[in-house]
Amino acid sequence: MRIGLARVSTRDQHPEAQQDALRAAGCEQIFTDTASGVLAHRPGLDQALLVARRGDQLVVTRLDRLGRSLANLIELSRLLQERGIDLVVLDQGVDTSTAAGRMFFSVLGAISEFEHALLSERTADGLAAARARGRTGGQKPKLGPRQVALARAMYEETGEDGKRRYTVAQIAAEFGVTRPTIYRHLSAAVSTGGARGAVTGPAR
Repeated sequence: MRIGLARVSTRDQHPEAQQDALRAAGCEQIFTDTASGVLAHRPGLDQALLVARRGDQLVVTRLDRLGRSLANLIELSRLLQERGIDLVVLDQGVDTSTAAGRMFFSVLGAISEFEHALLSERTADGLAAARARGRTGGQKPKLGPRQVALARAMYEETGEDGKRRYTVAQIAAEFGVTRPTIYRHLSAAVSTGGARGAVTGPAR
């Protein structure tokens, strides 16, 4: 079964053109999202994924109708792969039920691995630079903006199993500060909108 997904912006509240194209492509059910300030709020996508079964096709007119960022697109493509749902992008000619179309998922996976490698390299380089500068005097060590950013990157980095690669205790040891100090800086990043995820769990 082909399931259509349309998405319109808050300025353009007219999904009819997308819906017409999806019907013409043979979609039996069509769901529509209206863009909001909350990236995760996608009731139309949620409904489409709820009814989709292995072997079905999720159809969009353009890639930006599916994801609003590369990271979001990669996350959704992984979900579709895991559930055995193919993706069809009408304007870009993508159809992952074909051999050529399956390359789309492979390319996204390669991009994801590349971004992960870059993050790991930047984190390692930053930590090496911080250690090279060292700490002077007997004052209690503090974290500067760059170190806070590195600590946040370490906290958010996950392994292939989806678990965090570094514990708060390990991050604190790297920078020579206490665990509460790390939690304080990470929580401050969340409250100011500078972090992607909430800091949870007891200090480790």
